[in-house]
Amino acid sequence: MKLIHSGKVRDVYEDRGDIILVASDRVSVYDVILPTPIPDKGKILTQLSLWWFEQLADVVPNHVISATDVPAEFAGRAVRCRRLDMIPVECIARGYLAGMGLKEYQRDGAVSGVPLPPGLAEGSRLPEAIFTPTTKAQLGAHDEFITFEEVTAEQGPELAAELRRLTLEVYRRGAELARERGIIIADTKLEFGLDAAGTLTLGDELLTSDSSRFWPLADWEPGRPQHAYDKQFVRDWATGTDWDKQSPAPEIPTGIVDATRARYVEAYERLTGKAW
Repeated sequence: MKLIHSGKVRDVYEDRGDIILVASDRVSVYDVILPTPIPDKGKILTQLSLWWFEQLADVVPNHVISATDVPAEFAGRAVRCRRLDMIPVECIARGYLAGMGLKEYQRDGAVSGVPLPPGLAEGSRLPEAIFTPTTKAQLGAHDEFITFEEVTAEQGPELAAELRRLTLEVYRRGAELARERGIIIADTKLEFGLDAAGTLTLGDELLTSDSSRFWPLADWEPGRPQHAYDKQFVRDWATGTDWDKQSPAPEIPTGIVDATRARYVEAYERLTGKAW
């Protein structure tokens, strides 16, 4: 195998013409990798992604070839994938107002050029899910909001329209299924690429605690921060320190590590119905 890319969370290898996508236990906030791993995080993300790829296989093709034909040292946290020509757009669907979307709304009354009603608060449910793409920044840089018109200018009208349609449909189907299991998917990030035949294909990860905001439905209350089943817990801890958000980052305390792992596990178990 040949290492071809090492990202914030995943390492990408080339093997026999395929891609081996390996999820690590690394965690990043503010685009900085923290020095302390979250035990089992890579396996939980991988297994949850595989579950979602199976649930939503009828919506859009995905890149998965095999979850078992991978090197033994990566068992459980790696996937053999088809090689894709990745599209340089982070495709984000938002059904609720949080994070950078909230900040953009508070400043402009819109997110990625999509106008929203006045008076919305943190955690508010949007009238309908919206497509809010961003740039796909390199490691250490920040993604920036772009409009659908900018995606159209860069990728062409047909591909841009299909990216928006599929992003919103994956989110709609996923959010509906999660809601039945007591979890709100507030937003999610998807990545797409073109396969050898030119077919638009879903890649990377799908509806995980790293690519999505998961909130317990029973506790949801607009106007305040929500309980998070994702790395927001680590982000909140980091925000409360005197760290300047630049590398190197501080070690994560044991209590924060344990609580974060427990949230990843709980999200996996509630969504899939399987014990971790």
